[in-house]
Amino acid sequence: QVQLVESGGGLVQAGASLRLSCQYSGGDFRSYTMAWFRQAPGRERDIVAAVKRYGGYTTYAEDVKGRFTIFRDNAKSSIYLQMNSLRPEDTAVYYCAAGQGLITSTLHRAAAYDYWGQGTQVTVSS
Repeated sequence: QVQLVESGGGLVQAGASLRLSCQYSGGDFRSYTMAWFRQAPGRERDIVAAVKRYGGYTTYAEDVKGRFTIFRDNAKSSIYLQMNSLRPEDTAVYYCAAGQGLITSTLHRAAAYDYWGQGTQVTVSS
C-alpha cells in the first residue's frame, strides 16, 4: 500500500521561503512520477510541479516558474518543493501525488495520479 505524507507547510509572510517534503512508502519509489498539486478554497486542484522517475524531467505551472523547484531523492524515497518569493496567491493546501506510466502530456492532470497525501496548508500573508 503506497502512502504519501507531506510536511513543511506553515504561515509565512510574502517574500519568504518554505520547503515542503513528501515521504513515500509502500513500493518502488523509483517507478513513480511524483508531483505537487495545490488547491485553494473554491478552486480546482491544480498542478504546481512534477518530476519524472529519475528526476531528469521536470515541469512547472507558469505562475511558479523561477520561484519553485521540485526535486526528488530516490535514496530517501522523498520529493521536495522549494518555494521562494512566496506570494499571497500561493496560499493553498499542497498535495503530494504519485503515478505510474504517465506521459509528458498528462503530468498536469490530477486524474492521472494514483496516490495522494493528506495535504499540508501553506498560508502566505501580505
